[in-house]
Amino acid sequence: MKKHILEIDGIQKSFKERRILSDIYLKCETGEIVGLLGRNGSGKSTLLKIIFGIVTAPNKCIRIDSVSKNNSGTLLNEISYLHQDQFIPKHLSVLKAIKLSIPKQNRAVFCEDEFIQILLNKRINHLSSGELRYLEIKFVLFNSSKFALLDEPYSGLSPKMADVINEMIKINSHRKGIIITDHNYQNIIRISTRLVLLKEGKTLAITNKAELIEKGYLTNSAFL
Repeated sequence: MKKHILEIDGIQKSFKERRILSDIYLKCETGEIVGLLGRNGSGKSTLLKIIFGIVTAPNKCIRIDSVSKNNSGTLLNEISYLHQDQFIPKHLSVLKAIKLSIPKQNRAVFCEDEFIQILLNKRINHLSSGELRYLEIKFVLFNSSKFALLDEPYSGLSPKMADVINEMIKINSHRKGIIITDHNYQNIIRISTRLVLLKEGKTLAITNKAELIEKGYLTNSAFL
């Protein structure tokens, strides 16, 4: 399978004269799970929104396989994005949403899932927050994009759901590159093939968990 490379370069962003992101560089290849860590307000979600094209940034440079993708319209089939807000229409049934979002040849595999099976006849607005989040993550991972951006995927998930999602992310990373961020840093550390810390507007490569203490992201008591 051909390997694809996503590169983000030169990203800067300020809010009310406060610099959030400063000349950011980030790279992700298919087969990688890049864990993006950072304190609250460090700009993780903003960075993902800029990559996807729903937040503007001056002088940003986004490339896929060395081809410029600065026009967000060219990214729709190449990058998928799980944001923190609900994106599936509330009036649909789960089964209808699956039919609209998943190609026919992939639906049987998509529905071979104990959590999905019990939801098929429910309406989206009757799902719990965890059930909805699980469905949204699966939609993003099962599409044909080369890369997936996952913002707070574990929000509302039960521990069992989170374990299933971790396996799903690992399996799908064989055919796409994944950038993931979440306040649940244990899951991020556990699942990622590479860690990046966003601190003071810069991206810092993390080679081991001890560096997260050295760089002030974790305390000794939080270290696992």
